[in-house]
Amino acid sequence: MAIYGGGRGLIAHTVYTQTDLHEVWGGVVPELASRDHVRRLVPMIRAVLKDASLSPSELGGIAYTAGPGLIGALLVGALVGASLSMAWGVPAVGIHHLEGHLLAPRLELDPPPFPYLALLVSGGHTMIVDVVGVGQYEVMGESLDDAAGEAFDKTAKLLGLAYPGGAKLAHLAEMGRPGVYKFPRPMLDRPGYDFSFSGLKTAALLALKSAGDDAAARADLARGFEDAVVETLVTKVGRALEASGRQVVVVAGGVGANRRLRARLAEVAARYGARAAYPRPEFCTDNAAMIAYAGYERLSAGERTTEGPMARARWSLSELRPPGA
Repeated sequence: MAIYGGGRGLIAHTVYTQTDLHEVWGGVVPELASRDHVRRLVPMIRAVLKDASLSPSELGGIAYTAGPGLIGALLVGALVGASLSMAWGVPAVGIHHLEGHLLAPRLELDPPPFPYLALLVSGGHTMIVDVVGVGQYEVMGESLDDAAGEAFDKTAKLLGLAYPGGAKLAHLAEMGRPGVYKFPRPMLDRPGYDFSFSGLKTAALLALKSAGDDAAARADLARGFEDAVVETLVTKVGRALEASGRQVVVVAGGVGANRRLRARLAEVAARYGARAAYPRPEFCTDNAAMIAYAGYERLSAGERTTEGPMARARWSLSELRPPGA
């Protein structure tokens, strides 16, 4: 839950994580996620309003995540958002989840100006997107199979790391030595900006047989895997920077919090005369603040979701248009 105002910026926000709920099962259980949304949403709304010292009558509109994602959880948010819109007499708008991530860096004190290049890298998506403005997105490249975050999580599971494993694998990699395990850099020998990470999991599984239970070897393996993913991502971003001529590249999505990725992305951006910008780590993972900002942009332009609660499990970025268009 978050509250954003044009003159004040981000007024209040809170994040509730379901990590403990899903850790027992080693991954997200859709039914449990939906039920927990039902339990948590209304208390969080009350808490954020209290934190902001605002009443519902002082709000100008409501934005909720309409997709893409798990349909059960999306429906909970959409129904609550549409219901509050009717009860409070304010307009509502359904927001594309990935648009929120692409705009998240603009929550910072020094927001990147349009246009900019974005590396959107999370558990469900890996894309290079040319962001011309709000609602103006061109996908230059994307993963043909597993997303980078998914590859991190699955390899972490192979290593016996607890859910969510991506961040734990990155921590283990900090203790590893570079170059001990040399994993392939998928699709770097091909032109274009698309990715493929499924083969890296297989390479990690084969390498794990030699590493065994040796702690140092497993740390070296984690480092080798992370280096392969990071080099693949930043090399493709470099190509896109050269082709587009953009002066700013942002990284968004959960994997965007990875420190090695941020450092390498800054190096590559500088090589092409650009700068790298990032949202703070808490706004890399899914959060309400980015949805509130995207909602503010669209509601301010007069956009409304008038056909009732909207929830879409699949929703292409290419379907979006500028606010009010």
